[in-house]
Amino acid sequence: MQVMTPQKVALVTGITGQDGKHLSTFLHDKGYLVYGFIRGQNNPRRAELEASHPFVKMIEGDLTDPTSIVQALEVANPDEVYNLGAISHVGYSFKNPSLTAEVTGKGVLNVLESVRITGRAEKTRIYQASTSEMFGGLDYNRPGTGYNEDSLFHPRSPYGVAKLYGHWTAKNYRESYGMFVSCGILFNHEGEHRGVEFVTRKITHAVARIKYGLQEYVELGDLWPKRDWGYAGDFVKGMWLMLQHTEPDDFVLATGETHSIEDFLALAFAEIGESDWRPYVRQNPAFMRPAEVDILLGDPSKAERVLGWHREVDFPTLVSRMVQHDLARVGVATEASRG
Repeated sequence: MQVMTPQKVALVTGITGQDGKHLSTFLHDKGYLVYGFIRGQNNPRRAELEASHPFVKMIEGDLTDPTSIVQALEVANPDEVYNLGAISHVGYSFKNPSLTAEVTGKGVLNVLESVRITGRAEKTRIYQASTSEMFGGLDYNRPGTGYNEDSLFHPRSPYGVAKLYGHWTAKNYRESYGMFVSCGILFNHEGEHRGVEFVTRKITHAVARIKYGLQEYVELGDLWPKRDWGYAGDFVKGMWLMLQHTEPDDFVLATGETHSIEDFLALAFAEIGESDWRPYVRQNPAFMRPAEVDILLGDPSKAERVLGWHREVDFPTLVSRMVQHDLARVGVATEASRG
């Protein structure tokens, strides 16, 4: 008689965001039962997620409310928790630093403590979404091959500071209570599910609208910062691999190469046949940050060696995929409006 393997269960916070959507699809395809921890009160993103990811079981709660996290753990009884929930926009964190600290920083503590006090410290493996923004982009802090797991931290935004609090809290729970908590120090990763408030999706969405004559230009902040941009679909596989490893640890996920916002603009406008992006871009001081990170370059060699993780989508393909996605969406909407 064939013995059935029990279905694994995952609880994902921040499931309405880019990574949450990619990750829930990835886990579902692997046979997981996926629960999504989602803020209630008529969350505007809920209907969209229910339509695109009908397999996700929703549990309402808030990372600032430990009681709701405990209740979610009792309902889902997860084998794995992926804590992706955060105030994740760097620019927004300067405008709302207190809220960023409560959600992005203390929310990590609330998740970890809820797992511990409900007696799941030995059963449940936890992924904590750390970030390259913790490094701060300072030259003295970056080896020639890019930031790695041993690089010093120097965050330059309320978001980076809050994420660093969560990162060190996760490490503390790992060391103090023997909990399986792995931190993914992820460099910039983009894709079709990225919100339009983020610069990459703001660009590709604007390119599509310019193509269809719906707007004339896009307003941006500084164009010179360089980022290590990868594809979110590749990165969520790395999250999963961290929790399948024999020991909890910290891992950098990155591509090992950087590109400027100008590079992104050039490729994006080339997708609609425009060789010069400059006539379509205006710089607006309102989008410039009090402290900017010049360059973020990651060294993913540990994840490649230990986890067998490798990125599959290169930078030009990433930009092309995002532009084509937005061209299709805007095109459908435009045709519908013309009736």
